[in-house]
Parts: sequence; structure tokens; C-alpha cells
Amino acid sequence: MYQINFQNPIHIYFIGIGGISMSGLAEILLSEGFRVSGSDRAASPLTHTLEEKGAAVYYGQRKENIPADIDLVVYTSAIKPDNPELLAAGQRAIPVLTRAQLLGQMMQNYEMPIAVSGTHGKTTTTSMISQILLEHHADPTLSIGGIYKPIGGNIRVGSSAYFVTEACEYTNSFLSFFPKIGIILNIEEDHLDYFKDIHDIRNSFRKFANLLPSDGVLIINGDIEHYKELTRDLNCRVITYGSSSGLDYYPANITYDASGCPSFHLMHKDGKEEVFSLRVPGEHNVYNAIAAIALADLLEIPTATTAEALLAYGGTDRRFEYKGTVNGVTVIDDYAHHPTEITATLLAARNYPHRTTWCVFQPHTYTRTRDFMADFARALSLSDEVILADIYAAREKDTLGISSRTLQAEIEKLGHRCYYFPSFSEIENFLLENCTKDDLLITMGAGDIVKVGEDLLQK
Repeated sequence: MYQINFQNPIHIYFIGIGGISMSGLAEILLSEGFRVSGSDRAASPLTHTLEEKGAAVYYGQRKENIPADIDLVVYTSAIKPDNPELLAAGQRAIPVLTRAQLLGQMMQNYEMPIAVSGTHGKTTTTSMISQILLEHHADPTLSIGGIYKPIGGNIRVGSSAYFVTEACEYTNSFLSFFPKIGIILNIEEDHLDYFKDIHDIRNSFRKFANLLPSDGVLIINGDIEHYKELTRDLNCRVITYGSSSGLDYYPANITYDASGCPSFHLMHKDGKEEVFSLRVPGEHNVYNAIAAIALADLLEIPTATTAEALLAYGGTDRRFEYKGTVNGVTVIDDYAHHPTEITATLLAARNYPHRTTWCVFQPHTYTRTRDFMADFARALSLSDEVILADIYAAREKDTLGISSRTLQAEIEKLGHRCYYFPSFSEIENFLLENCTKDDLLITMGAGDIVKVGEDLLQK
């Protein structure tokens, strides 16, 4: 594998430079004196930021984009083997790395690389950790899988030993990483277009835990089924948290304010007790916060600093994000695209002031919709009213005979009313006619469903 010498900056080309992670890595390399260029399908705020910082960005992917002086090409798992730029790199014997391999090499450039993994909650927990380190004036380098307003984007370049990043299991990309501290938030079935089953997924997380060195630390959710199978015979220290009193950290006395945001007593295994309050809703965020607190304690950050940071944390884009109000209807946007995430979001919404909950859901990928059809139906039925948009295909093609109408029928089988409209404009018109004052409207999904709420706010 090609190894980057960070003391000798080179010219690196990114295929898919506009992705949330790729753009962040490109920005870090620009700050380190590397020459950066790359391509994407269309312009975006992320590519515009890179251009302002000196990157050359091409729109549309073609072999002619690869200049003669490229030293290394980086690509994501979304890039197919027949991509013209990837083929051109191979024909000209230009070294290539995956995004994960590049990120792994970058982690080795820091004394304290921290990787946050799990099926759900990675972006929120990474952002909470970021807020704590910033409050502590630790000057970290941050790579977040969403837009985090306090740093003006998804990336922050610091000058300390700390490097914090999300660690995604899809295509086993996190197995290319070199963390000193690893966090496992949860493990569930997902990405079944790549993994065979839950056992295959658990095996990957076990391998991730084994990446930690003997002087490293694993922070793991003890509510994960048979979590000790994942920690057995690890050389590193293991810290546990979750709902059980037998773990190192667990919550008690969870209460909610008028906006559905929780406060809780954090119990320590040694009997110590502390109180924390959050400004983001939902019980699931209590556990995300506890993972961040466990890390802060490990880094010997004062509890008062951690508590202040968590109270100041206002969320990241597309995580129960308040977008505005229209005709007295509150509009929230959320990235949830897995049944567990949908359940957590809709349960959090119950503690939010409202009359009727409207959930406008855009399924993400045909395989995920097929694999979790019944689970999606049960989760979405937690909303008073459900509206479905067409499936967001992402990296897939429609070859399964699955559609949003299939999911609509599954929801209706549960005796729950469900609407389907093939276009955003039809959805928007229906909402304008049917939502009334004090209703709560949640646009939900990992695609472009956010546009529905944003369009309504402009009308």
C-alpha cells in the first residue's frame, strides 16, 4: 500500500471530493501544504469551500480530469471499478488509496486519534466530543459526518495531539483506521447490501476493537447484546456504559423539559453521582452523551467543563434540527433512515410540544427498504400521520421490485393510515392543506427530503 509522507506534501486527486468525509480530508491536507484537486457530480457548498481554500475541482468525472502531475488518487466506496478517472489512474500506474486508507494514515499523524463507531449516533456523539474538547481549549482536529455550526462545517484543523473522527463500518472501512481510543455506541443490522448478517457485522466490530493498542482504551455500550464477546481477550483497557447498574457509567432519574430535552443523574460504578442536562431531545441522546462523558473523564477533563459543553451543544444539521415554522406548524428535519433511528426520533418527538405529528419519510436505498420493511412499518407507525416519498436510490438501481407503495401497504396492514405521493410538490401541497397550527412536521431520511420542509418555509 502507498504510504504518504506528511513531511513531504504531494499532489492528491479525490474522486468524489464533494462528499462529507472526502471534503473534510481534502481540507485537512490543504492545511498541511498538500496540493489538492478532485471531481464530483455537481457543485455544492462543500466544493465551493474547497475551491476557496485552493483546491481545483472538476464537475463531472472523466479521464481528462487527471493531470500528469498527480501523485496519488483517493476514491470512496461509492466509486465503481469502471469509473473513468479510476481507470485512468490504473492505466497510468498512479498509486490509489481508498478514503478509509487515507484517513487511517492521517490518524497515524496524531498522538491521540479517537474513533467513534456504531450503527447509530456517530455524528451526534462525535459532535458532543468536539464540543467538550473545544470548551476545554484542547485545539483538536475534527472530522464529523455532518455540518456542525460551531466549526462552520464538518472539519476543523487543530494543532494538538487530538484527532477525532467517525468510524463507519460500511465496507469495513473502519478496519483501515489506527485509533488510540475507540468508541462502540451500538451494533445492529444495517448495510445488508455488504454484510451477510448480524454475525458478520459483530465480527467486524470485534476486529475494530482489536485495532486498539495495549495502551489504548475501548469505550463500549454494555447494552449491546453479549458485548463481552467483543471485548474478550482485548489487550487494551475497556470502559463500559449503558442502562445497567453493573456498568462503569449508567443514568438514573431521566426527566424532560418542555422541549423534550433530558436531564439525568450520571451514576458511576464507584458510587459517584453527577447531574447533566442536554439541549437536544430524546433518551437516545442521553446515551450518546454518556459515551462522550466517559471519554472526557478518561482525558481528565473537569466535570464542570464537560457539563457546560453538553448544555451548550445544540445539535448538528439534520439531527432533529429545527428548521422554522409555517402557519403555526413546527418543521423539524432528521437524518433517520434506519428503523431504530426512526423509533428514537419519533419517541423524542412525543416529549416535544405539539398537537399532531406528521412524518414525511423518504426511504433510503432499495436493499435497506426490502431488508427492514416490517421494521420500518412499525417504527413509522409511532407518528400520528405518515407520508411517504419515493425511495432515494443513492448508490443502487431499482432491480428489486420494491417501492414506497410496498411500504405504504405494510404500514396500512398495521391499521395505520399512510399517504404516498410521487413528487415533493404533491407532498408539499398536501401538507399545506392538512397541517394545522401547533402540529409538528418532521421530514426524515438520508436523501434530499429536507427540501420539502425548506420549500414549505418559503411559501
